[in-house]
Amino acid sequence: MDSDMRQRARNAMKIILEAARFEVEEVDDPLDLSAVRESDCLLVLCSNDPEAIAQFDGTNYNLMVDDQEMSCRKLIFTLEEGVVVENSILWGIKEFVRYAGEAVLADMLQRELAFDLSRMTSGGTAAARGAKGETGEIAGAGEPEEEEAAPVDESGMAIPHLPVKVDVQRAMRTAGVQGTAKLRFIPYWLFHYTSSGEQVYKDRRIPFDADGWGALNAINGLRIEMDGTDVETKEIPGSAEIVDTHIGKEEVKDKITAELIEKLTQRVRIKQEKGDAIFYEEKVLKPDRKNINIEFQQVFIPVWQIRGKKIAEVNAYTGEILTVPMDEGVEVF
Repeated sequence: MDSDMRQRARNAMKIILEAARFEVEEVDDPLDLSAVRESDCLLVLCSNDPEAIAQFDGTNYNLMVDDQEMSCRKLIFTLEEGVVVENSILWGIKEFVRYAGEAVLADMLQRELAFDLSRMTSGGTAAARGAKGETGEIAGAGEPEEEEAAPVDESGMAIPHLPVKVDVQRAMRTAGVQGTAKLRFIPYWLFHYTSSGEQVYKDRRIPFDADGWGALNAINGLRIEMDGTDVETKEIPGSAEIVDTHIGKEEVKDKITAELIEKLTQRVRIKQEKGDAIFYEEKVLKPDRKNINIEFQQVFIPVWQIRGKKIAEVNAYTGEILTVPMDEGVEVF
């Protein structure tokens, strides 16, 4: 394949591996990518050249991480039919199309692509690899739909909250439970984070710029995606319950800061050769805490709690039913 096609193949393979939560980097010729995920190390070659494929298949590769040597598996993507390898995972057109499609779907559903290297057999031909049916699955597909209904009358205190879009009758129909209903407002910490700064390692410049929103449940500590666009400060029903906060702002700040540092941490790999083996030295670079700023606001999410033959809860903003009451520690969304 020519250089333009190879770059497009490299980009597509990177998307597939990142969908499976690998940390992926481009590497020097004759290889294309290196990918690391916990104890898995994978090197990728995109080529139609029989000599390059044979050399790659016959070479042992290792990755040095924290002074520990990790043996790397090898993945070859080729458009040529009849290619035979002994020590590598071989992908032809069928495997590429399958995993590329599943990676796009995983990204659309915001799910991880299940990509188990231990279930992928090395060796064989491109045609035979397609017949064996390697598996890649999207974890947790399926999302509930949102419903809207008439708003609840307001006569209580004013707090910042998401609006009540699902009335009690619709909540009972959704839950399939008839009984006594109470509107509860669950506390969340809405946050906006920014990060800046950079580090330079040899000839690599690593920036740590980031800007984003989110919210963390002030009862159970679970995080959701939320930017505060729909939050409004107005009166809530006088009969509604405002649930007490269990997790303070400082604890949330420490948690979000740690998560952001972990998210922005990058590994730089430098190629080295030793005898007939090729090594990749890895350097871990992290952002400085002083370059991270987080702003907070407490907001509330409305939930209908229905007590009948059983207890059921329904998100009064999205209409989603909760299978376990909030007091048991489940997430609202």
